[in-house]
Amino acid sequence: MSQPEITAASNFIRTMIHQQREAGQAQDIVTRFPPEPNGYLHIGHAKSICLNFGLAEELGGACHLRFDDTNPEKESQAYIDAIQEDIRWLGYQWAGEVRFASNYFEQLYQWAVHLIREGLAYVCELNAEQMREYRGTLTEPGRPSPYRERSVEENLAEFEQMRAGAYPNGAKVLRAKIDMAAPNINLRDPILYRIRHAHHHQTGDQWCIYPSYDFTHGQSDAIEGITHSLCTLEFEDHRPLYEWFLRHLPVPSQPVQTEFARLNLNYTVTSKRKLKLLVDEGIVEGWDDPRMPTIAGLRRRGYTAKSLRDFCDMIGVTRSGGVVDINMLYFALRNDLEHAARRAMVVLNPLKVVLTNWKEGEEVELSSPHHPAREELGERRLPFTRELYIDSDDFMEEPPKKFFRLAPGQEVRLRNAWVIRCDEVIKNAQGEVVELRCSYDPDTLGKNPEGRKVKGVIHWVSAQHAIPAEVRLYDNLFQVEAPDADKDTDFLEHLNPDSLQVVQAYCEPSLALAQPEDRFQFERVGYFCADRYQHQPGEKLVFNRTVGLKDSWAKIQKKGS
Repeated sequence: MSQPEITAASNFIRTMIHQQREAGQAQDIVTRFPPEPNGYLHIGHAKSICLNFGLAEELGGACHLRFDDTNPEKESQAYIDAIQEDIRWLGYQWAGEVRFASNYFEQLYQWAVHLIREGLAYVCELNAEQMREYRGTLTEPGRPSPYRERSVEENLAEFEQMRAGAYPNGAKVLRAKIDMAAPNINLRDPILYRIRHAHHHQTGDQWCIYPSYDFTHGQSDAIEGITHSLCTLEFEDHRPLYEWFLRHLPVPSQPVQTEFARLNLNYTVTSKRKLKLLVDEGIVEGWDDPRMPTIAGLRRRGYTAKSLRDFCDMIGVTRSGGVVDINMLYFALRNDLEHAARRAMVVLNPLKVVLTNWKEGEEVELSSPHHPAREELGERRLPFTRELYIDSDDFMEEPPKKFFRLAPGQEVRLRNAWVIRCDEVIKNAQGEVVELRCSYDPDTLGKNPEGRKVKGVIHWVSAQHAIPAEVRLYDNLFQVEAPDADKDTDFLEHLNPDSLQVVQAYCEPSLALAQPEDRFQFERVGYFCADRYQHQPGEKLVFNRTVGLKDSWAKIQKKGS
């Protein structure tokens, strides 16, 4: 059974590094992945992980994992642990020990003192509102702070007092002295340090001043000998500041920043603030809710690490932004699961079928391969009895034309079993169909008798041997393509009310001992995964729908080829 191959799209950074090597430059490649530990990683981070770790792996280099932990009020050890687990699950391992920007706090402080001594930094007492006013706009230059010309000695004393905890939060900041008239607003005397009396998860209460991200990032790269600092395009305007610090500080190396387009996926939000809001408001069950675009959520839903890496290869690395069709992600997922997932029959909406010409108490054991193209996985046993369950969607009392499933007087083949005909429909007092009386043709096991055409094939389970299971049918969390595009509309207004439906299903016996995170194709239904946390083999079966069987992206590709 062949599947479409995943073809890697263009990657201008890989091309750039190969060209540098041909020119005798960049022989030793060191990249880094620098998450802030203030939330879980999402699908956009997966692209950055695959880029940074993948390039280092491909080119014989190293990739560092460094937490940019400069905002202790929003950070936690739980996020640090989750991020490390996500990276390992994706199949990557960082070089050396886990690194933290907080490891360099003393060096960063000394470099801030160096800037003060050079007349390139000063302590400012403007509050946040005043600072915005003095900063100017994109069309108007800023104004110098009244504290900008303080003496070196006064600035050194004030900064030392800031470190000693003499001032409350927000009372003073340390700013770089660059150019208040610079066209790039990031160069208009940016903040280097803020006062934050907060406990830090790594350094405890050692510090009450914390460096800004802009001041920390480039210098941490330099300390670690990073050769290629790869950032998304929103940091392009920060690059002049990144380079200004490297020029004016006695850093041990000169890393180079290169920007690439971030991943924007339709029907999805990846703003960490908005994802946190979904968690805090109880709209989802947590950061790893299977509807979330977090790596942990995707994993719990049943995505494979390979499918995410393949997806990142498919979308490539470019300088131009854009929105990626979520069907590309589904295509990469189905492409992997088609080969990897074992098959099983599960009835989501059970309708009882009684075979009137089957002997009561008689049982036959049928068999079917776990996977049609992987003999090494062996076969599964399918008990067949007089009473069965089929999916209620596979029966219609008054079917339209070309309805090739079960209807009064109509025949259908039970998958891996016999042809049956519906002879009688049983209803309850409310007129609802509750049972079908059918007859089976004993000469049709594994073949179609000459002269008979049976187009429909449906799945089933033995009512006597069926295993009950909770099946969670997940769909997109949002029902519009760009849920956060309109700044005047709350993105929560676009939530999909049907993003989760829970049904009580019946499974074939082979699923009784399925392990957490085992993945299956429920035949004719879709791909499902045993829940990572709540599924208990042999006790409580819980399956999450990963993705349906329909693959619109493959059709789009075929049409365009």
